[in-house]
Amino acid sequence: MNTSAVRSSLRLAAALLLVGQLLYIVITQFHADGPANDHAVVFAEYARSENWTAVHVGQFAAMAILLAGLFALYFVLNVQDGPAIWAGRFGAASTVAALALYSALQAVDGVANKQADVAWVNAPDAEQAARFASAEAIRWIEWGLRSYQDFALGLALLLFAVAIARTTWIPQPIAYLMGLAGLVYLTQGWVVGVEGFSQTMSIAIVLSWVLDVAWMIWLVVVALRMGDAEPLA
Repeated sequence: MNTSAVRSSLRLAAALLLVGQLLYIVITQFHADGPANDHAVVFAEYARSENWTAVHVGQFAAMAILLAGLFALYFVLNVQDGPAIWAGRFGAASTVAALALYSALQAVDGVANKQADVAWVNAPDAEQAARFASAEAIRWIEWGLRSYQDFALGLALLLFAVAIARTTWIPQPIAYLMGLAGLVYLTQGWVVGVEGFSQTMSIAIVLSWVLDVAWMIWLVVVALRMGDAEPLA
C-alpha cells in the first residue's frame, strides 16, 4: 500500500471508529432506564418501552461501524516485523469475534428479552411466576453474551495497542489509551459475568467511553494532519 493510500485508509478507519462510538453513546441514552439488577422493576420498564427495537437496531449499527473501523485499522498498520504481526492478526480476528458476539447479544436483548418481558407483564396471575423465571433466564443469557463480547473487544483493543506501539508514525500515547480502554472492557466482561449490570459495571462503561473517545479523537487529528509528502517510518 503506497503512502497516500495508507493515509486515506487511516482517515477512513479513524472516522468509522469515532462516528461509531459517538453514535453508540447517543443512541444508548434513549434506552429504557431503571435499576438494571432489580428485575421486577426493570422488566416492567422494558415491556413499556416503545422505542426498544429502534434503539437496539441503532446500537447494533453503531457497534458495527465502530468495529469496521477497528478492522480497517489492521490493514492500515501493516506491521511487518516480530510479534506485532501476530498482534495485528489476532486483533483483527478478535474484532470479528466481537461483532459476532454483539450480533447474538442484540438478538437476545433486542428481541428475546423484550418479548419475554411483555409476556410476563401480560400473563395471568397463574402464569406470572413461570413467565418471570423465563424472563430472568433470558436476562442471564444476556449477561453471558455481554461478558464475552466485552472480553473479545477488550482483547482486540489490547492487541491493536501492541501493534500501534510498534509504529513510529502514530503517537505512542494513543496505544497506551487504547490498551487502557482494552483493560476496562476486560473488567466489564468480568463484572457483568459476576454481578450483572451493577453500579460497578455502569462506572466501567462510562470510563471505557471516555477513553475510547479520547484515543479516537486523537487518531482522527493525526490522520487529518498527516500530509501526503510525509514519510511513514
